[in-house]
Amino acid sequence: MVRIPKWPVWGERELELLRQTLESGVWGGFNEGVTRFEDAFAAFQQCRYGVSAFNGTVALETALEVCGVGPGDEVIVPAISFISTATAVSRVGALPVFADIEPLTFNLDPERAAAAVTPQTKAIIAVHFGGLMADLERLLPLAAGRNLILIEDAAHAHGSEWNLRRAGSFGLAGAFSFQNSKVMTAGEGGLLTTNDAGFAERARAFINQGRRAGAGWFFHYTLGTNFRMTAFQAAVLQAQLERLPEQIGLRARNQRLLREELAEVRGLRFQEVPAQATAHSWYLLLGRIDAARFGMTRDEFQRAVTAAGIPCTPFYPHPLYGNPLYRQGGCRVAPCPVAEECVRDAFWFPHRVLMADEETIHEIAAVIRGLR
Repeated sequence: MVRIPKWPVWGERELELLRQTLESGVWGGFNEGVTRFEDAFAAFQQCRYGVSAFNGTVALETALEVCGVGPGDEVIVPAISFISTATAVSRVGALPVFADIEPLTFNLDPERAAAAVTPQTKAIIAVHFGGLMADLERLLPLAAGRNLILIEDAAHAHGSEWNLRRAGSFGLAGAFSFQNSKVMTAGEGGLLTTNDAGFAERARAFINQGRRAGAGWFFHYTLGTNFRMTAFQAAVLQAQLERLPEQIGLRARNQRLLREELAEVRGLRFQEVPAQATAHSWYLLLGRIDAARFGMTRDEFQRAVTAAGIPCTPFYPHPLYGNPLYRQGGCRVAPCPVAEECVRDAFWFPHRVLMADEETIHEIAAVIRGLR
């Protein structure tokens, strides 16, 4: 059996920061460690402001709420993503519009997004799937030309770049997740990045029950809620951020090695990474199986590599609009043939596979080559 590293990874630094938080007596969102983490993560993503939340789902909902997206509005989202990308739209009362993805980046196809725009469209959510940033060179002009808000769903994209510019710094806001499987985690957690001072102020007020900075505890100026991150989450995430660059470098080296060793395997195609993607978090290593050329189906491949000890997920069981929630309505679905093909033939390896040592990467490649 191939031995794959466990996740999450933690060490003495997390213990040190957690102890400091315990001893401070300020365990909630007003601990100064929360602000330090917000500032540090925003700077890491090349943004002026960071606004934390207790998870990535509510961070995305906050972005839409603060932008004024609501009933009567449509928001274009990719047909392939985690459910939060769509339900965030639904929960503010707007209509998610599902558009197709590109066949090898797995990201929103800008042409399909453009075709889905109507007079009711107010925003586009660009998901950086698996850590590869969406094609912002095409999505940004689309949004600007149609007067649409662009929000980045960067739940997978901590440290990812497009032409040396980091995720979360392109749209009005970027929404990050620190859920248990992410490349930085505190079990749960979320954060909005932005370079817009007004957006940051409104988002912080919404997450903090409508308060204003410097005003009294019982003074609430706008309608908000309590989505605050705890000090314990921020403490763990500060330590996780400190080791993230080294981990990204390890995953980048290992994915290159694995691709090189499997380059001659017919019928196996990994995610296409454009030259503009100058950094990739490698949250997922995505691929597709051409059964006729590879000699087995995607499901047979997934079962075989999993049996060898290599964790592998056979993609999503359906596009977002195939969920029972959206089969009942409450959305608009553009033609999505690529998304439906990916459901049948795509897979992913989680990032911990790419955190193995070099010998293990060779073992993984040998297992895959031996399947044919």
